[in-house]
Amino acid sequence: MSIQVNRLADPTVRAFVIAVNSNDRAAFQAVLTPDATMSDDGSDRNVAEWADREIFSSNGHMDVENESDGGRALIVNYRNDTWGEMRTKWRFTVEDGKVSRFETGQA
Repeated sequence: MSIQVNRLADPTVRAFVIAVNSNDRAAFQAVLTPDATMSDDGSDRNVAEWADREIFSSNGHMDVENESDGGRALIVNYRNDTWGEMRTKWRFTVEDGKVSRFETGQA
């Protein structure tokens, strides 16, 4: 059973998920700090390149299954046109209402 996006506890993480699910690159960039970093399966990646490949050019979508740590940690059924659907974990570092780092990987 998934959690409705508008019920996610952390407003910044909620904005991140909404941006991904609506394929809204401007909203996605707006929710990140200018120097935001990220990792995928433990390897640091370039945020813009990764987001283009894994979200925007491949119709990425987050179906949130579970949240913890006040909404800063999610278990997500993530799907895109490249990889299909997979169970992933996401952890967010939020500073001043923006995501400064996110880490994702297989759950």
